[in-house]
Amino acid sequence: MAELLNGLEDFVVPYLDDIAIFSDTWESHIKHMETVLQRIKRAKLTIKPSKCKFAQQNVKFLGHNVGQGFRTPSEIKVQAVLEFPTPRTKTQIRAFLGIAGYYQKYINLFSVIAAPLTDALKGRAKKGEIKWTTECENAFRELKGKLIDKPVLYAPNFEREFIVQTDASNAGMGAVLTQLTEQGEEHPILYLSKKFSEVEKRYCTTEKECASIVFAIKRLHYYLDGNSFLVMTDHNPLVWLNRNVSSNPRLMRWALALQPYNFRIVHRSGKSHKNADSLSRSVIDN
Repeated sequence: MAELLNGLEDFVVPYLDDIAIFSDTWESHIKHMETVLQRIKRAKLTIKPSKCKFAQQNVKFLGHNVGQGFRTPSEIKVQAVLEFPTPRTKTQIRAFLGIAGYYQKYINLFSVIAAPLTDALKGRAKKGEIKWTTECENAFRELKGKLIDKPVLYAPNFEREFIVQTDASNAGMGAVLTQLTEQGEEHPILYLSKKFSEVEKRYCTTEKECASIVFAIKRLHYYLDGNSFLVMTDHNPLVWLNRNVSSNPRLMRWALALQPYNFRIVHRSGKSHKNADSLSRSVIDN
């Protein structure tokens, strides 16, 4: 399917035998649908009208409700999480984390909340029963509760400046990609987090904070490449990063690695930096 629709990435998202067509206006949507249908016809494929939906403001696609500039988790998928029975084995914990973890980009404290469950998976044995503690039960219930709150992520607008908020702690690093609306409201597009390796845990504070910026920019390459964007950090010494001013070899190497990107760094105090700060306490690697 991807080969059939090659070159139409600006308005088509194919997945196996599913096709989602998105457009800014009704007129362009008609043209986009005609283009896709012509491709299908030339390939001598058929589609079943009863399984098609046209001119929808909102659609359910790959476990998400998508439309009008934002997306939320699918109610059916969320219900599957809510009805998941209490895990008693490592296999069941992995199954639950697999379902709930599919939506971890909606939950900025997912890694922290899930820590007791991931800790229960430690050990050489990959299967078998586990000790279900009070902490495990609380984490299990809280993850379900977070999805009940119907979290929302907003669609990126490539005509507006992106904002990358980053932060680091002893446990790991976190980032959130956001944008400002015309009204000045800051909306999240997606959340990222990564736990530190044993080597990274020995970094000094400035190195950890810098590592979080490098991590975020590299992971968000497809959003940021070719665009001017803003990096916000609560670590004031890092405002020099895109000026290559440091005597630390590791920091200089990272600064050079970011030279292809067009960004400026702004210091934001910790009190105003809650999104990324909470993520940096993560203990699960995205």
